[in-house]
Amino acid sequence: MLNALRGAGAAPIVAVVSPTSGDVRAVCGPDIRYAVQDEPRGTGDAVLAARSVLQNFGGSVLLLYGDLPLLRAETLRRLIDTHRAAGGTLSLLTATVADSFGWGRIVRRDGEMLRIVEQRDASADEQAIREVNVGVYCVSAPRLFEWLGRVTPHNAQGEIYLTDIVACAVADGVAVAHVPVDPVEVGQINSRGELAAMEKTLRTQITAKWMAEGVTFEDPDTAYIGADVTIGADTVIGPNVQLRGATTIGNACRLDGSAFIVDSRIGDRTHVRFGVVMTETEIGEGCQIGPFANLRAKTRLGNEVHIGDFVETKNARLGDRTKANHLAYLGDAEIGREVNVGAGTITCNYDGFRKYQTVIGNRVQIGSDTTLVAPIRIGDDAYVATATTVRADVPAGGVLVFNPRAQQERAGWVAKFRARQTGAAKPDRGRTQPKKKPSAERRRSASGTAQRAKKKRAR
Repeated sequence: MLNALRGAGAAPIVAVVSPTSGDVRAVCGPDIRYAVQDEPRGTGDAVLAARSVLQNFGGSVLLLYGDLPLLRAETLRRLIDTHRAAGGTLSLLTATVADSFGWGRIVRRDGEMLRIVEQRDASADEQAIREVNVGVYCVSAPRLFEWLGRVTPHNAQGEIYLTDIVACAVADGVAVAHVPVDPVEVGQINSRGELAAMEKTLRTQITAKWMAEGVTFEDPDTAYIGADVTIGADTVIGPNVQLRGATTIGNACRLDGSAFIVDSRIGDRTHVRFGVVMTETEIGEGCQIGPFANLRAKTRLGNEVHIGDFVETKNARLGDRTKANHLAYLGDAEIGREVNVGAGTITCNYDGFRKYQTVIGNRVQIGSDTTLVAPIRIGDDAYVATATTVRADVPAGGVLVFNPRAQQERAGWVAKFRARQTGAAKPDRGRTQPKKKPSAERRRSASGTAQRAKKKRAR
């Protein structure tokens, strides 16, 4: 609803709240002004609580209840335009409903609006009226507070009704303008059941909007797409996907299903496989994520990165084309391009008091079941062998092999290994033919000769 008000150009926005309204303030945010109604003495009294916040304001005020989540900015702009065209004094939205029970009825004479009567105060004839007040007004601020000063709590609830300003305006010879609206758009929430029904209606509207813009939903009924989410064209969203907060999905992405994504940005052509959880994450283009991956806050992935099954990241940055395909934890890590992280690799980033960073260069190979004890740095093009515990920095181009007692390094090993694998190793110029191994007979003969010489020396 706040987005609808902003879209209609309303400023400032004032929320009237109770003295214990921490949750409401947390949701509305810091750009909203607040007025406190000390006791719940009716809707008119709530508006009066905002008078000090709107002191010296001479324009018109939009008044509306806080439980109208489907209200659109376009409807508010239509009300404002009608209000200005009618002289800018008092205008409101009305709806015609099949069952008017619980609504304030619009009472007219010869087509002109006379007053609004609430359910508890309505006569039998008035209760049969189907045109109702939906609680959205546009009123000249000076006249608003003047009329509220004349309203008394002489009604069934002993409250100051905001609706009574209509009778005050008519008494002053002011014609009240109205704009009809679809009742669905101004449905109110008075129970948990109505809240659930409203949520379902809102989700249906949101998915219909994105399908009209080129997004495919395999099962729209099970998709939960937040109001602030944006989705690119040609993206396919599977069943049971939840996109919440300020999440942005790029073009031609695929989300297989059962994903839970909050406040994250996903680049074009990225494939999010089944069962992925993602929070405050940025993902580049052409990536493959999951299945069953957990990307926590401050994860940043470059382009064409692979994060596989049961991989967890937190405050980690991975460069282009880096892969961690299985069973890894990468926390507080800076990882370069084209790195391969083997299965079972973990960064030991926490000593019980502080977090430490692991820095891995470009084109590094991390063997399976490796433990990286931060803070450490691994240079470009290094190899870390399987089942190694890395406790000290590894130089660029070096290899670190497993040793339960000490860390072993061999400088230049990577270049020689790659040369052998690509067939680029230099020939040995010291001999033209490989040295033949001695036969078994020659080895026995040599052994016997050595034994005879030993006996001769002994004599």
